[in-house]
Amino acid sequence: MARKTTQVVLSQDIPKLGSDGDLVEVAPGYARNFLFPRSMAYRVTPGVLKQVEIRREKERQRLEAIKKEAEATKTALNTIGMFTIAKAVGEDEAIFGTVTSAEVADLIQANAAKEVDRRDITLPDINKLGEYKVEIKLHSEVTAIINLRVVAD
Repeated sequence: MARKTTQVVLSQDIPKLGSDGDLVEVAPGYARNFLFPRSMAYRVTPGVLKQVEIRREKERQRLEAIKKEAEATKTALNTIGMFTIAKAVGEDEAIFGTVTSAEVADLIQANAAKEVDRRDITLPDINKLGEYKVEIKLHSEVTAIINLRVVAD
């Protein structure tokens, strides 16, 4: 026996079901007895479907703009090419401490005027002077790799 379902549009985020504006299929009793009385969802009509499509298109355009901004940041970082950071040095060109992702983020902010979250920066193990490749995740689909030169202070 096939289960009956009805389509509704959610008016708020509901865990394990969907987020605001999503078109979901639920059991008719769940919609009638729980979602509709609490104004958590509303019935699907042609006008509502059109609004859902418009909202999806606006969200797609917003995500595309964020991706384009990430691409622009990647291009700006690649244009600069080499970032240089000075650290105190001991014997055998070993640096005191280490280079942190926060330092790299501040360096990028100072040189490229681009805001980069330190949590998106993946650093290699830097404990000597030299050049290193640093990976920066700017977007889920855009990753930039910059060259970092560590020099004596």
